[in-house]
Amino acid sequence: MRGASDILINTTEVELWPAYLLRARSNRDARALARARRVLRRKRDGRYLAAELPEGLLALVPRLAREPGLDGALAALDAASDHRRPGIERVGQLPLARLEQRLDALGLDHGYGQRTGLPLVAEPDWLALAGFDRYRRPLWLHVDAARAWQHLQSEALRDDVVLEAISGYRSHDYQLGIFERKLIRGQSVEEILKVNAAPGYSEHHSGLALDIGTPGEPPAEESFERTDAFAWLVDNAGGHGFVMSYPRDNPYGIVYEPWHWAWQGATRNICQSHA
Repeated sequence: MRGASDILINTTEVELWPAYLLRARSNRDARALARARRVLRRKRDGRYLAAELPEGLLALVPRLAREPGLDGALAALDAASDHRRPGIERVGQLPLARLEQRLDALGLDHGYGQRTGLPLVAEPDWLALAGFDRYRRPLWLHVDAARAWQHLQSEALRDDVVLEAISGYRSHDYQLGIFERKLIRGQSVEEILKVNAAPGYSEHHSGLALDIGTPGEPPAEESFERTDAFAWLVDNAGGHGFVMSYPRDNPYGIVYEPWHWAWQGATRNICQSHA
């Protein structure tokens, strides 16, 4: 059973982070984080909104009550114990309506998914801490994928192979932010899509996928296929439920990604809570 210290509670606009995993950005933040259990963090830009203290909620921004998504975040905070009922770790999915509205604003309709064969991917309503990535950032994954990754990593180490996570879960807002910044710099949506998947269509949104590397090897490069780590994954990852999502000549037209692996056993445990 997981505790508050290793769970990210996820809502459409706000994330609830364990406070000890966050860095203070001001003296006021430092004082709040030192006493907080969780921090409400705006997904769009990472702004700290409020800290959950023993005596109640401490606002970290002006006009907290007007913050979009606050009510949903507070409801998720109240229901946090539901994720950790004895013997049950139920993972639900967040609704896609807000994402679809923002995709419409970018001029991306369901035709993109039809052309590529990629499904629209919902975010899970909570994620488990699966350790830390190469850059010492918290690695968040679907709880089943987190367990499988930790077992995979440990087994590789017993064979003197070091596997590093490069990245795991990414929110819709993270991917939308990439698009918005590139649009501001003058790139067209068509140009951006040549190198970035459309927001909502990445396996990383599900928490089931991660990019894997090994020391001394640059991240997300095709040269990873020539490493001992990749050879070990080819022989052993399937036994832990992981598959390479985008081999050469994959049907989605995505470039060969020997570093990108996804755990495929979790769908049976995901609560299909939206249409």
